[in-house]
Amino acid sequence: MKHFALFFLVFSAVCSGHSQSEIESINKVLYDYIEGTANGQPERLRDAFDEDFNLYFVKNDSLNTWSGKNYINHVKPGQKSNRIGKVRSIDYEGNAAIAKIEVLMPGLRRIYTDYLLLLKTNQKWKIIHKTFTFKKYPE
Repeated sequence: MKHFALFFLVFSAVCSGHSQSEIESINKVLYDYIEGTANGQPERLRDAFDEDFNLYFVKNDSLNTWSGKNYINHVKPGQKSNRIGKVRSIDYEGNAAIAKIEVLMPGLRRIYTDYLLLLKTNQKWKIIHKTFTFKKYPE
């Protein structure tokens, strides 16, 4: 399924004039995030995220911020989590990109939607910002 999603993203990018190699580079960073959290690989998260990133979310109708360093420290090496993520969309121009990720968490009966901002510096894409929301799904 991952390969089909990558094919679709690459095909869409080529048709819209975007570089296949840039989409692949962005997609690699996104899957470092997705697979790093699912498989207990904090080093992949450190590769994917800028060291100063934060997460933003709404709780009890108020804006909340979570330190990116604390988020990564929450992922324990080798401790897998029951989450299934996939890239829904990527859009980029020059050295700026935005991605939409969907993460299914069966144990919590939630579907998270992440919106990620990325920038490319020193020939490397990094996630600099994450905001998320979730919805519960019925049994």
